[in-house]
Amino acid sequence: MIKPRQPASENITARAPEQALSAGWIASLPDRQRAQILATLNEAQCENLLGDWRFWAHPAQTPPPGDWRVWVFLGGRGAGKTWAGANFLLEETRDRPGRYGLVGPDIGFVRDVMIEGESGLIACAPRQSRPRYEPTRRRLIFDNGSEAWGFSAVDADSLRGPQFHGAWGDEFCAWPHAGKALAMLRLGLRLGRAPRLALTTTPRPLPALTALLEESQTVMTHAPTAANAANLAAGFVETLSRAYAGQLARQELGGEIIDEAQGALWRRAELEAARVGNAPALERVVVAVDPPAGESPLSVCGIAAAGACGEGARRTAYVLGDFSIAGAAPDAWARRASEAAQLVGAEMILVEDNQGGAMAQAVLAASAVALPIQRVRARINKRARAAPIAALMAQGRVKLAGSFPGLEDEMCAFGAEGFQRSPDRLDAMVWAVWALIGAGAGAPRVRPM
Repeated sequence: MIKPRQPASENITARAPEQALSAGWIASLPDRQRAQILATLNEAQCENLLGDWRFWAHPAQTPPPGDWRVWVFLGGRGAGKTWAGANFLLEETRDRPGRYGLVGPDIGFVRDVMIEGESGLIACAPRQSRPRYEPTRRRLIFDNGSEAWGFSAVDADSLRGPQFHGAWGDEFCAWPHAGKALAMLRLGLRLGRAPRLALTTTPRPLPALTALLEESQTVMTHAPTAANAANLAAGFVETLSRAYAGQLARQELGGEIIDEAQGALWRRAELEAARVGNAPALERVVVAVDPPAGESPLSVCGIAAAGACGEGARRTAYVLGDFSIAGAAPDAWARRASEAAQLVGAEMILVEDNQGGAMAQAVLAASAVALPIQRVRARINKRARAAPIAALMAQGRVKLAGSFPGLEDEMCAFGAEGFQRSPDRLDAMVWAVWALIGAGAGAPRVRPM
């Protein structure tokens, strides 16, 4: 257990022998105090410390303290999830001898990754006490009599009979029939006192995962791939970050749960299809501002930049940036809009008139914006304004020139049942695209000022 840091006035080195057993506590100390502790340890203590996985783990790789039943570690590819799960189970089998379950997407994964892999149980175990693996029985036997049995999520019913003192499941979101396999596994956690389950996975928006995370006795840690960069090949994170964007990058590298909302105007797949690396030479570029109704920390001033090129039915708009800002006073969001316009080379700034357009125009003018400022007034509601833009994107006439997580989350939630917040980022983007390629009765009215 991680113990609280000691006051600066306390002689920490005098407590070293007692605290040396807590690798997590030592690792959590500031550099100077940690050096003091390490300098007092003898050779045996140092060897024990170096063999303790909590000393090497980054924060997300160890379960939080407390009385929990399920620990979920969500992480990007290479975030050290398997290593964390293996070390957790090794600690459990050592401290609470008994029978444990190992579950993976299939039995080959259990064998090749969880048991015999580079970050698996055998590799992570102390060299002098590595468990013995019996492939024909899919069983690991430990020196203290603990056992760990492998199961495939493909055959969830194989978990009906066995019972366990604890379990570890890897890549849960890749399990076939994840909900059923998890239910069968949890029904078998009925031995000993308070059996615990660790699930390590790159997340996907699975109902079974969402429901599990909402349980009161579930704890979660999270880490992107970059958190474990020191243990990956040089340049791995940078290379993949440049190669991938949008939903794939946020899910596979960021370890985020990217959900799909039923009834929303946009789908994640549509955004990925509309994404381009860079915009071509653009004929017009604008910045649109959707001023907030107030200055609370939750109020967002939507600021979006877009440009367009082409003629007639081939004219295409490119979303260039989401510069929205939350909880900012008028002078702060006006500066942000001015900076965005300079950055993208905008020819004008649009300001929605419905939310204090005159005030917003005055604020922008006072911030020394050296561009024309035009007010736009909505004649139809937000959904009716946004729907034609969604249709244009489906036709390939609106592109995303980059990755804009906040804006994209709003796009893929707006219109769904239960969506109640103001779509400020989305509305600013809609105004910008309308000004560039909008037409017909639904187009906003522009007031030159």
